[in-house]
Amino acid sequence: MAATRRLQICAVSPTGKHTASVIFLHGSGDTGQGLRAWVREVLVPDLAFNQIRVIYPTAPARPYTPMRGAPSTVWFDRRRISPDSPEHLESIDSMCSTLGSIITDEVQAGIPKNRILIGGFSMGGAMALHLACRYHPDVGGVFALSSFLNKGSVAFQNRLKEGLSLPELFQCHGTSDELVLHQWGEDTSELLKKAGMRTAFHSFSGLYHQLSKSEMELLRNWILKKLPPDSP
Repeated sequence: MAATRRLQICAVSPTGKHTASVIFLHGSGDTGQGLRAWVREVLVPDLAFNQIRVIYPTAPARPYTPMRGAPSTVWFDRRRISPDSPEHLESIDSMCSTLGSIITDEVQAGIPKNRILIGGFSMGGAMALHLACRYHPDVGGVFALSSFLNKGSVAFQNRLKEGLSLPELFQCHGTSDELVLHQWGEDTSELLKKAGMRTAFHSFSGLYHQLSKSEMELLRNWILKKLPPDSP
């Protein structure tokens, strides 16, 4: 089997002892460094913690069908940006394997799986949901900002029948998002609930396809609730 491809990452180290990790995936066409800069611009005093390492990987460039095959830093390919389009499972599953190496690295560094959160913005949130629901259901939680999963996604299938406990989902979406419609995000939340996932869906009035200060403050509070500083 070919070796798993290593991703370029940038990371914000904790100011104290490292006891937990957050993996934050960018949207299509962005980079880990770009998302890191965006977060720092939106959120004061930054998404940084005493005990948590925040990791921003960069997706490798690949031909992207919605851009007529032009290369872009995307986590997986799509036939169309639509919930009705079939998923491109080959590219999704390949990237799940690649991103899994980051989780493995954190575990080998002494971080328990339940002290790792996975999430992302837009396509990054969809990627995080596949990774957490299908491959790493024992992580501490998953978050998705301005994201959706396609109807009929394999992430919705047979979770209860397989006896799997799924991580809690924290989801945010702007009501004015015209690229990834608010309804797509709501539908994803409802379908994940039916699959046995505990979900919390937060709507932000007037927010477009972007991060906001209020959204990021809510996310920071959720992260601290899931990964409290007094945990071992």
